[in-house]
Amino acid sequence: MKKSLYSYGMILLGALLFSIGLNLFIVPLGLYSGGLMGIAQIIRTLLQDYFHLAIPSGIDIAGIINFLMNIPLFILAYRSISRKFFARTLFWVIIQTFFMTVIVIPKEPFINDILAACLIGGICCGVGVGLALRSSGSSGGIDILGVYFSLKYPSISVGKLGIFINILVFTICAYLFSLPIAIYSIIYTVCLAMAMDKVHYQNINMTAMIFTKNPNLQRVIMEEMRRGVTYWKGAGAYTNEDTNILVTVISKYEITHLKKIIQEIDAKAFVILNEGIGISGNFEKRL
Repeated sequence: MKKSLYSYGMILLGALLFSIGLNLFIVPLGLYSGGLMGIAQIIRTLLQDYFHLAIPSGIDIAGIINFLMNIPLFILAYRSISRKFFARTLFWVIIQTFFMTVIVIPKEPFINDILAACLIGGICCGVGVGLALRSSGSSGGIDILGVYFSLKYPSISVGKLGIFINILVFTICAYLFSLPIAIYSIIYTVCLAMAMDKVHYQNINMTAMIFTKNPNLQRVIMEEMRRGVTYWKGAGAYTNEDTNILVTVISKYEITHLKKIIQEIDAKAFVILNEGIGISGNFEKRL
């Protein structure tokens, strides 16, 4: 119970930091985020500038638009990923929407130096998203789609999908607004990604130790997940029966896929998971 409350507390803090970084440093300069939030911001600008939608001064409806676009993705997360992931992601987006709506955007930027604002805003937002990811949640949007596709199609990762969507978002920014806006938005997004990785990535790796009598399990893990497996022969002290001991390293996003394979091949297998490990050597990062 305490661990769960702590996780939700970290998600709340992360959403607050993200909203502060975005509303106080990035939005006043007319810059845009990547991912689904960036699409929401573009829609907000089009509604305000081209369709003349009346919005109170200092209020940003991008958070509300982002929440509405996330609704079908919440359903996808609930049905196809996990209820824990769904609950924490839903909590993040609700809290984020609240903070983004109530934190008033200043009429004049706190920092007029655009590069400094991109750095500070990027760090603030990146730490916020990283805290959500460390708590087994996500910031919604592309993260949900990325996790879903990575479970269905191992060749697709959260990172690859995110890069594709960001290219689309910033190309639209360059076309609709200006090239400098797109470039500075990219700089902000890079700062966000670097800060997020510092907070998040060191806690995303996991080792899985699997005890099984099925000799085919290691082959299926390597073929379906494209992860290396080390194994050796062991014996149960109580039963004195031979068993295979398998060790592999995965990311948190791949846990569901691994459990599905184990359930199909050997439902009686015993599995030990250890998270937050450091890795060096030939390990493919799939973010």
